[in-house]
Amino acid sequence: MVERIVAAGREVLIADGYDAFSTNRVADAADVSPGSLYQYFPNKAAIIDVVIDRYMADMSERVVASIGDRLGTPSPELARDVFDALVAALEADAGLLRVVYEVLPLARNVGPRAAMEKRVQELATMGIALMGAHPRPATAAWLTVLAIENISVRWVLDQPPISREELLDEMVALVGGYLPI
Repeated sequence: MVERIVAAGREVLIADGYDAFSTNRVADAADVSPGSLYQYFPNKAAIIDVVIDRYMADMSERVVASIGDRLGTPSPELARDVFDALVAALEADAGLLRVVYEVLPLARNVGPRAAMEKRVQELATMGIALMGAHPRPATAAWLTVLAIENISVRWVLDQPPISREELLDEMVALVGGYLPI
């Protein structure tokens, strides 16, 4: 039941947006009564929170999985693989990405986004420290993770006339100009 409600909440959020999102619309989409929905979620905010938390956790998992056990062996190929995993994760659900980054009030997603960014930054900090690539690994990780995240998000949402291959090449060049990868 919870999974049906969360899946329906995700669909309603993408289709109708934040302003039109309601527990009644979610209950209809999940084919459950509003009373049943309220047994699991006290309000629309609770449903949205779960949808966003899961979305950010999934993106984080995809990026972390791309690093695997190669953290101590930096290379342009590793950087490209990580950037490609991020872009793929963003593209996989561009509708929800647009809602999260452009429609939801910032307060609705700042916590889950910060948790995702922190997890990736911690891994990047470890990798940068292992490489000895920067005197302040945490600073370098913060800068590179936020830069690549924002470039990737804007590429997926804006769909500029830049091919995916060109995007990945340019992101590797950008980070490679800052860190020895």
